[in-house]
Amino acid sequence: MITWLFLGAAIVSEVTGSLALKAALDHPGWYALVVIGYLAAFVLLDRVLRRGLPLGVAYGIWGALGVALTAVMSSVLFGETVTVLMAVGMVLVIGGVLCIELGSGARTEKPVGPS
Repeated sequence: MITWLFLGAAIVSEVTGSLALKAALDHPGWYALVVIGYLAAFVLLDRVLRRGLPLGVAYGIWGALGVALTAVMSSVLFGETVTVLMAVGMVLVIGGVLCIELGSGARTEKPVGPS
């Protein structure tokens, strides 16, 4: 469970850094949060990988949810448009990552029955 909390925190940190990057275009003081957000994201992702989550799964979830959350929050905070096609793309990316996660779980399960 702690691995997933670390992954969630890594996603939030990366999204925070990305949103701060947009804000820093007009107010350079936000660059401090950019550095803190990205540094925290990579430290937390390191913790996730050290706890045994496969890289493909961790990075896929981190990337897909990061993209979706960044798009939604940039719409809320900066008035950027999220089109229907973009929303469909986000759903497809998240769905693809779920397939990777489910496939990874099926591959690492031990066979049941006599060997």
